[in-house]
Amino acid sequence: MRTSNHHWDTLRSPDFLERRTDRDIAIIPIGSTEQHGPHLPVMVDSRLAAEIAMRAAKITTGGARVLITPVVWVSMAEHHMVFPGTLTLDFETFRAVLRCLAESLMRQGFRRILFLNGHGGNIAALSIITDQLTRELRLPLMAATYWNVSASEFDAILEGQANLLHACEAETSMMMTLHPELVDAEAALNVISPSGGFGEIRGAYRTRSMKEISPSGVVGMPSLATREKGQALLDAAARALGKKLSDDTWWGDAEPDETR
Repeated sequence: MRTSNHHWDTLRSPDFLERRTDRDIAIIPIGSTEQHGPHLPVMVDSRLAAEIAMRAAKITTGGARVLITPVVWVSMAEHHMVFPGTLTLDFETFRAVLRCLAESLMRQGFRRILFLNGHGGNIAALSIITDQLTRELRLPLMAATYWNVSASEFDAILEGQANLLHACEAETSMMMTLHPELVDAEAALNVISPSGGFGEIRGAYRTRSMKEISPSGVVGMPSLATREKGQALLDAAARALGKKLSDDTWWGDAEPDETR
């Protein structure tokens, strides 16, 4: 009988000898350690990526075993370094860490490996890294950012923004659900923040620090956060991701075409 324990780091070595199939899945949650305004702890991205990975693993169907590695708790957060508490990697180190983890999982017998991202600053880097490592390791690697997988569901829940931003209505709500003791609710009500501002500037791109985007370090509307929304958002993200994980066509198992 397959174990229902999805936590890689709580298993004993003999537990990994359980029969393996090509449909089994390993998830690497990727977070960040960075400022989240005056009202949230620096662990937000790491905590939420790990939580959503675990909730999705529990509802994945089709008989695949899903294991979740310990979260990668530091990543690409250079744009937040102007705020105290932030830690960052450079691109080369971030890529090297993910390559080592993916190769380790491959040597442990996994063919389906997902980088589950919980930090907006990683999105561009993860696209490049996934392209490169897919060819290097000859694996159907996947990278997904949880709020993009569940974008339509989040849009239906949130009142002041269409999707997740930063230390916003969405992240504050989910942290209220998981760790209300770590949320400064008064600061969330009073923080001054823009309702947008990420992305392109008039059709172009240049590097901007987070302080240039938002002096408070917050983008979005944390004043609208509630624990009830947080529970709904976590459930929605888990359902959307679990559905993807259960879909064999999502993984595209064919080897990469070297002629492209």
